[in-house]
Amino acid sequence: MTDVRRRLAAAVAAFGALAAAAVLAAPLAGSTPIRLDRVFDRSVPFADNVDAQIFFIARLPRALAGALVGASLAAAGVVFQALLRNPLATPFTLGVSAGSALGAMLAITLRLHLSLWGVSAVTAASFAGAVCAVAIVYGMARARHSGFSTNVLLLAGVTLNAFFSALILFVQYVADSAEALRTVRWLMGNLDVAGYRPILAALPLCALSFAAFAWLPRALNLLSLDADAAASRGIDVLRAQRVAFFSASMATGAAVSLGGPIGFIGIIVPHLVRLIVGADHRVTLPASALFGAAFLVGADVAARTVMAPVELPVGIITALVGGPFFLWLLVRAR
Repeated sequence: MTDVRRRLAAAVAAFGALAAAAVLAAPLAGSTPIRLDRVFDRSVPFADNVDAQIFFIARLPRALAGALVGASLAAAGVVFQALLRNPLATPFTLGVSAGSALGAMLAITLRLHLSLWGVSAVTAASFAGAVCAVAIVYGMARARHSGFSTNVLLLAGVTLNAFFSALILFVQYVADSAEALRTVRWLMGNLDVAGYRPILAALPLCALSFAAFAWLPRALNLLSLDADAAASRGIDVLRAQRVAFFSASMATGAAVSLGGPIGFIGIIVPHLVRLIVGADHRVTLPASALFGAAFLVGADVAARTVMAPVELPVGIITALVGGPFFLWLLVRAR
């Protein structure tokens, strides 16, 4: 136990420092250069301080959103890989992302412009779609079994993912050119959030998910091996599976509603972290969340600067990194 605590402390300190540095440094990068001393220069009123306005209004919310989305997707990836006992599982495997995307597509196509507490209709519809997908997949996994079948869960999620993807293509087909372009850009993933309110709206859901994640590591260590072995060691398997499924799905839904379906974070980060700290979920789960935050913030900086002043969707950057890494995993598994 002492060794685990030592490794946990070292991993949290290292990856936490990396995440904090990324969030603080990211607002300084961009097509318009700013200086940190001018950002915090109190002798200049905020209304006249262009550097402070760029830092606090345009770039800091984006960095915080990237950290929250990256941490949520990375942690959800760890949980789903342990729950399904599949190293190639991602937060989008069970159809949550497709349901969320379908909700957003409908809101864009129907031109819904309502806002509640600063949360746009697209964000609200996106999360509602994720909730519907979670309910359908869970209902199918429970329909024919007295327990909780991860095999049925996986098959139902993959099937629902394909079905929702077809509906998304249909919505894009019937939409006009402007709406279709907007839906395509949203599907690429984008952290261009409008202020802090969308982040505050997603924060309670992410906080509940991470509170559940804090309870899961011991159960995940055993579930990733065998459900019977976990039960023989005093784990309430059905309860642990439910908590893992709903918490990871909730984190995924909140992340997608905030930044769109940003792929590969949930598979790149967990495997990289395992190579560094090992497979013990007591260390891997918090380390993955922190490294996921740093990774996505860094990817967003690259998206904003690599073709400045043109900004690329951050999903393109993560896909360019994640695609080759995914292929490497397949070759390594073979």
